[in-house]
Amino acid sequence: MSFIIAGLGNPGEEYRETRHNTGRIILDSFRKKYNLEDFKENQKLKALTTEGKIKIPEKEKAKKNKEVKVLLIEPNNFMNRSGASLAPLVTSEKKAQELIVIYDDLDLALGTMKISYNRSAGGHRGLESIIKAIKTEAFIRIRVGISPATPSGKLKKPKGEDAVEKHIIGPFKKPELEAVQKISKDVAAALEVILTGGFAKAMGEYNSR
Repeated sequence: MSFIIAGLGNPGEEYRETRHNTGRIILDSFRKKYNLEDFKENQKLKALTTEGKIKIPEKEKAKKNKEVKVLLIEPNNFMNRSGASLAPLVTSEKKAQELIVIYDDLDLALGTMKISYNRSAGGHRGLESIIKAIKTEAFIRIRVGISPATPSGKLKKPKGEDAVEKHIIGPFKKPELEAVQKISKDVAAALEVILTGGFAKAMGEYNSR
């Protein structure tokens, strides 16, 4: 089985380290971990893509590696048109089962993540675009938190449309970016479980943290 892993965000240097580009930041970290080639412009998909086979160590059999084919993609259509880059790749329910989307989530605290499957877009414009384009909600998502929180974990989400917009397209502060880079290791580990053991297993391991 091969998988499509999408990291959502906006193209352009001015958006590179913004909160709305969390999916791209984390996907690039995963690419580097497995020494895949640099992203290249795919004009047909209007996206940045790279692909290859990665070898994932199996925990139960430490001496064995499982080889999985992956296509990494960063849509270049801006967030609210992300689906246009994925529609040519995800042409059936079966292909949707092989799609994993990584994106920012205001309903989670910075430095946290959740795996979900077959859910609504929850107001996220990138997800709305994908669901509309591929005509199904039945794909895997890795939601990565971008909201500030109190030391006890209570969310301090921005309130009001203007405040939300300012927050999501604003650049990460240095400590925030460090938190994203730290959680990217958990996301990579969760991806490895999804690729080798399925999303249900990964949810059991990572959503309870």
